[in-house]
Amino acid sequence: MSNTRAEVAYQRSVAAFRNPTLDLLHARHAPFVVAVLSIVFTADRPAVAVSDAHAEIGEALEELRAAGYDEDDRRLPAGTAREICRHWVRVGWLAPQIEDDVEVYRLSAHAVGALDIAGRAGGGRARVSRSRVRTLLEAVERLARDAETDPEQRIAMLLAERDALDAEITRLRNDEAEPIDDEQLFEEAENVLHLARELPADFSRVAESIKAMQRDVVADLRRDVRPTGEILREYLQRGRHVMQATPEGRAFEGALRLIGDPEHIDRLTDQLHTLLTQPFSRLMAPAQRADLDAIGRQVEQGVQEVLTAQRRASQVITAQVRTHDPVRDRQVDELLRGVMSGLQVWMQDSKAGDRVEPLHTFPVADIGHLRQSLSDLHPPGAPAPLPAAEDVEFVDADTRAWGGPRYAELEAYVATLGDRFDLAEAFEGAADDTRRPVDLLGLLEIAHRNGMTETGDISIAEARRPDGTSRRFAFGTVTASTVKELPHD
Repeated sequence: MSNTRAEVAYQRSVAAFRNPTLDLLHARHAPFVVAVLSIVFTADRPAVAVSDAHAEIGEALEELRAAGYDEDDRRLPAGTAREICRHWVRVGWLAPQIEDDVEVYRLSAHAVGALDIAGRAGGGRARVSRSRVRTLLEAVERLARDAETDPEQRIAMLLAERDALDAEITRLRNDEAEPIDDEQLFEEAENVLHLARELPADFSRVAESIKAMQRDVVADLRRDVRPTGEILREYLQRGRHVMQATPEGRAFEGALRLIGDPEHIDRLTDQLHTLLTQPFSRLMAPAQRADLDAIGRQVEQGVQEVLTAQRRASQVITAQVRTHDPVRDRQVDELLRGVMSGLQVWMQDSKAGDRVEPLHTFPVADIGHLRQSLSDLHPPGAPAPLPAAEDVEFVDADTRAWGGPRYAELEAYVATLGDRFDLAEAFEGAADDTRRPVDLLGLLEIAHRNGMTETGDISIAEARRPDGTSRRFAFGTVTASTVKELPHD
């Protein structure tokens, strides 16, 4: 069943009133909110440090309460300035940001729009002036010319525009042009102010759309489980072209070609200063003169706000991509889900007065001793002494045959060789089970312990492995004592 016209209009109206702009204007303390935001945030001061904003809003609140404006609960909000600002951040009227390592507040696009609506409503009704109608007609004519696809028609329009300009130039040269009176110039100045009122909200809307896109990209990235290389290519591309990612950003890029050049803004500022020196400016109220003078600064600050949001979004997206780790993100998600599950279980059995002791520090693993210097290769402590040979049990004879030197058998054999012996000859005369390569080293160790002498001759000894293979060794001739020699005085 299709909705009626009344239902469609009503649903559209309900959706409009959910907008934070209209919500601000229909809020319980709307006059206070509009008044305070308008005096704290000005064209020359679009960003205010959080501490300064709290102090100024608190001072304004005290002055209004002292003047008796708190008699009706609906006029002034309760609470401190900090609590009031937190509420405004929560409902989307203030946007906290970090600028130059300082936390500041900025008006959201909704708040700027609400202040503009309140300012126009309180400043009298808008007049249907010649300037405003001419602006409309020129905009329609320009749109029709740009939308025309026939080249001949476009040429005809341009020729007509050129003929009108030539006729105006001729009248000026012949002194036939009638001077424009101050009343008409004042109307055109009002039209300029009317057009300029939309700029701050437009700039803020572009910056907020870029920030919202940045948050969406980061959230999508954390949920992305594709290969890292594919993710890097796509999201780095989005970070480099962040301005083209939103309709507001694409529209701003077109406007930036007109106002982005510093020379254009300087020329605009000079033209505004010149207008304020003209006689017709005496017809303008002081607030109108201030608003006209601030247009150049508003444009410059708005451009800077958007470019800063673009730069910050590109940096955030790039940093998130470079540190993106799907495995770690999944581990964090699993940890958070585990915490939530544990909290739900605890809530089922807990009472109102139960407390959960917070974990101030993570538990430390007892790992004994960590090496403190990589250059020190010595172990941190002396190793445990080796057990005596007779206390060692071997699995089988084959394992023992491939083990180290048989010191006990070698020492008993050396004791039978007399006072001194030749190492090579002694090894050749040993039993077969003590003539392995390791036994030659063991015999050399015993000779060194008891005192040995090396000569320039070469001795050759043949060793036999447990598997029956042999290997010959050549070394300097060594003679040794059978008992340990005492050192000489």
